[in-house]
Amino acid sequence: MQAPRPVDRIEVTVLVDNVTDALSSTPSFVTREWTRLQRVGMKRSSGGAICCANHGLSLVIAVEADGERRTILFDGGPVDYAVERNGPRLGVDFGAIEAMVLSHGHWDHAGGLPKAIEMVRAANGGHAVPLHLHPGMFRERGGRQPDGGVLPMDRVPAPAEWAAMGAEPQVSREPAVIAGHVLVSGEIPRVTDYETGLPGQVSRASDNAPWQADEWLADERFIAVHLRGKGLVVFSACSHCGIVNVLHEARRLMPEIPLLAVMGGFHLSGTNEGIIPRTVIDLGGFGLRWMFPSHCTGWRAVNALERAYGEDVVVPGAVGKTFVLEA
Repeated sequence: MQAPRPVDRIEVTVLVDNVTDALSSTPSFVTREWTRLQRVGMKRSSGGAICCANHGLSLVIAVEADGERRTILFDGGPVDYAVERNGPRLGVDFGAIEAMVLSHGHWDHAGGLPKAIEMVRAANGGHAVPLHLHPGMFRERGGRQPDGGVLPMDRVPAPAEWAAMGAEPQVSREPAVIAGHVLVSGEIPRVTDYETGLPGQVSRASDNAPWQADEWLADERFIAVHLRGKGLVVFSACSHCGIVNVLHEARRLMPEIPLLAVMGGFHLSGTNEGIIPRTVIDLGGFGLRWMFPSHCTGWRAVNALERAYGEDVVVPGAVGKTFVLEA
């Protein structure tokens, strides 16, 4: 596998997240939402001027190397209006987004992508945008309910539907390097014995087919960027495969590069709260300088991580925050 070329700067804008937090103090490399809004042009604070939180995740990731800046979108959040509302308020340059990645086949990461594609094409002269997908994300999914029934999820559009929206679907199970510097992983192997996926998830191939267990989410992938001289920054949107498994795979793919930071949903809320203690312990074995828990990590896990590693290491994400890491 070709390793991604290192970068001198990584700028991450949290376009969509479950949490809004414009007031808590942050480290010097993190800009809070309202500060970003004022820089973009907010003259008066009001409900109409600020971003909205929503259950999902979307990150605008810009990397810089040798004087060149390249930008991708990692997931699109759950719904069109979150992208349409937050992006312009934060001053996101949609025309600069040259590729998109959908981390896995769930609506809270895919639902806003159609609007994002529309906004990118409106800003780039109508050019199609590559969208990286896994072939396993197009089955209908649902959650098994206490009474034995199934609550279906919204489907992820098929490749032909994405193409009709103006995307260029890139469907693959294999690792790839996009935008010159961003690694898109392949499927994530199961290494730990306690990270077992999403309990109760089922899927089916058609409306008349029976529901089958689908807890492992083999279609889930992460992305990673090498910050020159410092290490690998890993972005895991939901970590249904387990955030520890994600980091094991990142280290396996690029063993010569130390792990610097991990950002995204660690999925330690709801049915996965029972694995918080073991996850917290095992995360300490990767030598991470920072952890940026977001989205589905859950407040219990964020608190446990902060108690274990301190606020110099654990910096929660929130909508509108901007993280800047420099070599």
